[in-house]
Amino acid sequence: MALLDAADTLLDQARIARENAHAPYSRFPVGAALLTDDGRVFTGCNVENASYGLTICAERVAVFKAVSEGVRNFRAIAVIGPEDDLPCSPCGACRQVLHEFNPTLRVIAPSGPGSSRVWTLSELLPHAFGAERLV
Repeated sequence: MALLDAADTLLDQARIARENAHAPYSRFPVGAALLTDDGRVFTGCNVENASYGLTICAERVAVFKAVSEGVRNFRAIAVIGPEDDLPCSPCGACRQVLHEFNPTLRVIAPSGPGSSRVWTLSELLPHAFGAERLV
């Protein structure tokens, strides 16, 4: 699946995932759709908790679902917040988790009616901390 062709499909899947968000505190539902190298898509939504630090973001849910199924090679992730036409990029924690698997991952977000914006993860997280620092 070519990335440009996948962008709209991934955003649609992220919208569907957003419907399952549990966001009673922030009222900021988020959905994510993660495209793997082999063409599979894993989705996630944010799940909040009254103990705020236990909340998990949609992007990490998608990554953890994929990893729990044995998949670790990702091409792109689409992220959509409460508004269908406004960009919603991953938070810093999600950027770091995504970097663990692909520093050049493409991040897709809506940017207006019928359009999307694509960043590389390295644009969103320059000078990231990686496993190479642990050797």
